[in-house]
Parts: sequence; structure tokens; C-alpha cells
Amino acid sequence: MTANTKLGIVTPDQIDEANVSVPKPASGFNAEKFKSKRGTAQAKVETMLPALPHYKIADAKDFVMLHPDDEAYWSPEMCFVNVPIKGVKSGTLHLIDEELAIQFLPPARVLRFRLALATKPDNVFFLCHVPSQNLDNAYNASSVKACEIAKKKWTEVTSLKGEGIEDYKVASLPEKENGFSAPKWPSQTLYELIGRAFEDRMIETEDHPGLLRLRGKKQQIS
Repeated sequence: MTANTKLGIVTPDQIDEANVSVPKPASGFNAEKFKSKRGTAQAKVETMLPALPHYKIADAKDFVMLHPDDEAYWSPEMCFVNVPIKGVKSGTLHLIDEELAIQFLPPARVLRFRLALATKPDNVFFLCHVPSQNLDNAYNASSVKACEIAKKKWTEVTSLKGEGIEDYKVASLPEKENGFSAPKWPSQTLYELIGRAFEDRMIETEDHPGLLRLRGKKQQIS
């Protein structure tokens, strides 16, 4: 017995290669099945838009674009009423069933216009009021013209009232001067967006508090 053996040290010439067992891969193992192919990036999930504000294109006070698909993202003419709310100067706009509006309210109280999905630069979305009545009025005619132009170009609408003119100035950016990115339109439908914007502000029954207020009737206390 050598000194190395006594010390428990095995030298290379003492290894019997024939007796060394080398583990082999399990039969049928397929590494391709376990190969990382997509990295760690997570799937992109669209953030659902919150309740959007709504106003006229001139009230945006900025450049605006409207969704180019007027079949899917421009509503038909709808009926609205402004319901007086304590502490709110101009009241609160409600959707109203047309039959209820005709039955209980004078025609002058009922507002009729379309809603279209619109955005300011950097995807600041809102619902744009698009006039559908009294289109011989200069303001309404200019608003409709601006909304049509804004389907293709960034457009800004400003009032000329300060210059003594009852009309709007409509200005759109030429393509070569456009400094804004194209909108990233959401996949939510227009009616989903309208429903969220007017949640709790849809008058569909005779006993709705908003309609009772407009009629001067005593509101029910639940």
C-alpha cells in the first residue's frame, strides 16, 4: 500500500476507467420542449379607459383628432338634458330616453347631438359633441366642418367672439408641420365608452331623480 493510499488519496493511474459509471440522459428526453423561446417579456394588456369627459371640439382648447371610423366611433343623434345640481353652475348632462323627453319636457330643454371618440395630443381621450341640429347656425356649421377635418388632421377650433364674429376659426396642421404622434385608439367600443361616461346619468324611467327635478316634482327618498 502506498503512502497516498494510506492517506486516502487516489492517483489517476489507480482509476479503473472501465468501472467508472457516467450518467446518461433519460431515454426520449427532448431539450427543445423546455427551451426558453419568449424571454421574460409579459403579454401586453390594454388598460381600459376610465369614464371620459365630454365637450364640444372648441372646448378642448387644443389640437384634436376624431376617430376616422364614423360608423363605429360616431354615434347617431342622441337625446340629452342638463339637470340642475346644487353647487354645479351649468348642471349635469344626462342621457334621456326620447319618449320620456317628449312626454314630460318642453322641446327646448332637450339637447340633440352626436358623440364621437376624440383625443388631444398624447392620447388624452374625450367624447366630442358633434352638432346634428340647426346646422345653418355658424357655430354649429363650423363645429361640424372641424370634426370632419379632424378625422384626418390635427385640428384646433377657437372662438372669434372676441373679434365680434359669431363663429369659430378652424385651423388644421399640414402634414409636414405636424409635431404630434398618431393617436393610439382604444379597442373599447364607443357604446362601452358612452356607458361608462354616463353611468348613473341615464334617464330611462319616469321616477328618475333627474327627470323629477326637471319637472319640479318631489323626489323620492329611498
